[in-house]
Amino acid sequence: MKKTAIITGASRGIGRAVAKRLAHEGYHLALFCHSKIDLLEAFAEELRSECHVEIYTYCGDVADYSFMEASLKDAIAKLGQVDVLVNNAGVANIGLLTDLSFDQWNSIIGTNLTALFNTAKQVVPAMVSKKSGDIINISSMWGTVGASCEVAYSASKGGVNSFTKALGKELAPNGIAVNAIACGVVDTDMNGMLSADEKAELSEEIPTGRFCQPEEIAEVVMSIINAPSYMTGQIIGVDGGYI
Repeated sequence: MKKTAIITGASRGIGRAVAKRLAHEGYHLALFCHSKIDLLEAFAEELRSECHVEIYTYCGDVADYSFMEASLKDAIAKLGQVDVLVNNAGVANIGLLTDLSFDQWNSIIGTNLTALFNTAKQVVPAMVSKKSGDIINISSMWGTVGASCEVAYSASKGGVNSFTKALGKELAPNGIAVNAIACGVVDTDMNGMLSADEKAELSEEIPTGRFCQPEEIAEVVMSIINAPSYMTGQIIGVDGGYI
């Protein structure tokens, strides 16, 4: 039986790890990136060769409704159905609120939160028609407790958590599960601005003593897909005991 998934922010980090995991499980994929289309295309070709699955790639701004509407309609038509949607695309900014520009605020909210509306708006009807599906939103522990000098990011991820809980209730009668993963510190490019010393100090604050690997988040995504649809509206913390 054909299995399909749509993943945003798939050219690197968590999204790339999730795409690889699902491809090896036999999922046909529609992968989105913001600008690194050459990287995404090379990755897609690698997965096609390894896993013998269909993969379609799209490049653009997930916060742009018109782009996402057209791209997702094309993706759904090519895939034929949508079993899984992974909203992973995200951006962050570290700094004081007073130093944050209005454009930076809009960019963070748009990419991290508005994009969830843009994807769900197109994907939900396809899932409702078959009375099943999984929507998995990649959130953050800072959406639960907030982080100093990351007000916009924390606010956006707090919105992701509320979006998840509300949509989970809305879609439960249709057999569609909506859950989020509240990630801790994951070893991705997003944390690339940290020096080796800063990474070492941060690791010491985490009870497990290390950063999470993207592949571990991919395993959690797989476990959510395999869980009963009765598990919905949940914010699942994967932070090494940090909070």
